[in-house]
Parts: sequence; structure tokens; C-alpha cells
Amino acid sequence: MTSSERRKSLFQADWTLLVTTLVLLCIGITMVHSASSVLSASKFGDPFFYAKRQFLWALLGVAAMLWLSDVDYHRLRAIAPKLAFLAFVFLGVVLIPGIGAVRGGSRAWLGIGSFGIQPSELAKFAIILFLAHYLADAGDRMESFTRGLLPPLLLSLTAVFLIMLEPDLGQSVVLVGAAVVLLFAAGARIRHLLYLAAVGLLGFVALVAAAPYRLDRVTAFLNPWKYPLKEGYQIIQSLYAIGSGGVLGLGLGHSHQKFLYLPEPQTDFIFSILGEELGLIGGVMVLLLFGILVWRGFRTAIYAQDAFGSLLAAGITGMIAIQVLINIGVVTGSIPATGITLPLLSYGGSSLTLMLTGIGVVLNVSKQAVFPVAPKRREIRG
Repeated sequence: MTSSERRKSLFQADWTLLVTTLVLLCIGITMVHSASSVLSASKFGDPFFYAKRQFLWALLGVAAMLWLSDVDYHRLRAIAPKLAFLAFVFLGVVLIPGIGAVRGGSRAWLGIGSFGIQPSELAKFAIILFLAHYLADAGDRMESFTRGLLPPLLLSLTAVFLIMLEPDLGQSVVLVGAAVVLLFAAGARIRHLLYLAAVGLLGFVALVAAAPYRLDRVTAFLNPWKYPLKEGYQIIQSLYAIGSGGVLGLGLGHSHQKFLYLPEPQTDFIFSILGEELGLIGGVMVLLLFGILVWRGFRTAIYAQDAFGSLLAAGITGMIAIQVLINIGVVTGSIPATGITLPLLSYGGSSLTLMLTGIGVVLNVSKQAVFPVAPKRREIRG
């Protein structure tokens, strides 16, 4: 593709992906306000406290998304190593007492006062970008474990190790999942990936057993009603919210669980409030929107014009899909609590901005992708 053709293709947006993203974003801002209004009023004296900040972060994220959708994604290869290095620096700095801020039991934030960013969010995007850059030229090396699979795996596990020191199991699982998606898309042998899955499962069990609070979460997951005021409290309140919503919901703004029953309802458990207020229909509609977003992302990866674009779209889309599955699994009591936000819906500045940034990159890949053209119907003349 020539430079003139590439510039021309930048006007061909995947409007389905773009509109789906914006619809989910609008739902997210609405639900952040609805879920947090009581907490905002009681804590800050302003029912719009979280909603206003989410709106500002959304504006910043949309601006970044639209800008990156018009920046040729091939230019990102030049900064991939530098961005990955910067992410590792931030992951190390956040662990220093007095610099990294502790919130929710994890030293995972850099910032001043209420303004903060999570280096682990930057790390997810940076590692995906670097792995796409590295694996795009791997070729036949991916058939070898030591020469193909091991180097990118060690890089990913190093980032996971630093994130686990915060500690943040949820972000670690998402990063590992995105890395596996990239390795699979790059041509890694299924046998090698199955071996890694077995080792990863053993490592996950070891991590859970090494921390009493993680073991408590697993125990509460198996029988939350045995610990209704401790480890099982959040799961029980989440299930109460979803169950009381029924098919049609209680109505937007009419949640009972947001009245300080469900802790931090605007973040990890925002889908619980959505299910309570909008019911089964609202929850299914949101899941369908995420399904469309993931479909368009992987479709872009399949038809991308080169290996780098394909891997980049697959990694970002895989990260979103894994994060959605984990969050929905937690709030429905299907998997143990891990503390991960719902993309585009949950409150969180750095998470929202970097998620929209990643979608902007996928939009740019889609603009340059070579999609199959549907055959024209022949006119039937009588």
C-alpha cells in the first residue's frame, strides 16, 4: 500500500466499532452517576462528584481515541520499546513507600490527592504494543519454545511479578491472558500453550495459597453465605442487586444496594447496579454491545494488512474481552473476586483513558485493513 493510499484509507472508519464504543461509554457515565450518587453525596457532599470526573476522563479518552484513529499505527513500532521501558519504570516506582499510594490494600497508584494513575493500566497497553512489535517478526521461531515463546513470555511474567508485588491479582490475570492471545495469534504451538496453562494454573494456586486474603476470597466464593459479614459480603450484596432487578429492573436511579450496602458500587460492581436498575434486559443489552465490540476487534485482527496490525488488534481486543469476562464472572459469583473494573463502564480515569486509547489504535488498524467485498447482486430482467 502506497503512502497516498494509506492516507486515503484513514477516512474509512469502522463505524460499528466506534458507535458501539461511544454507546457503552454513555451507558458507563450514566451508570457511574446512578451507582455513586449516594456515596458521592455522603462522602463529598456532591452527588455528581464521581460522574463529573468520569465525564472529564471520558472527554480526554475520546480525544485520544479519535487522534490515534488517524495516526498510522505503524508509527507506534518505533516507540514500543521505549513505552515498555517506561511502563517497567512506573511499575517499580509505584512500589516505593511514600511515592506509591495505597488504595484498597494495594500500592498501585501514582498521583496527588484524588488524582492518580495506575501504572498497571499503562503496563497492559505497553506490553501488548511491545509484544505485537516483537512477535510480528518472529515467524518460524514461534515453533521453538526457547527462541520463540520464551522471550516474550519472560517479559510478560516480569511485568506480572511487579504488579503482584502491589499486589493486584486481577490486572495480572488480564495481562497474562492478553499475552497468551498474542502468542496464539503469532503462531505458538498449542502444545506449548497447554504446558504453560498447566504451569500457570499451579502458579495461580500457589499465589492464592500464599496470601490469606486471597484464600478467604476463594472460600467465600464457594460458600459466601457462610461469611455474610466478611469475605462473602460483597458477593452476597452483588447477587441481591442483580436478583432484585428481575427482567425489567427497578428503574434507572432506583437501586437499593447503592445506599452504602454494596461497597464502591461505581467501580468493580457497577454491573450489579446496572442489573438491579435495568434488569435482565439491560444487562443482556450491555453484554451484546461488548460482544459486538469484541467481534469487530477480532474481525479487524483477521483482515489487518500486516502481522503487526493483526497482533495489535488481537491483543487489545483480547485484553478487553478477558477483562469483561472476569468482571462479569465476579459480580455474578461465577469466579472468585479479583478486583477488576468493567471496561468503559466502571469509574476510573487511567483505566478509561487507556482503554479508549487502545480502541483508537484498533480503529486505525481497521481503516487500513483489507476486508472482503461482498459480491454485487445481479439484476434480474424479466
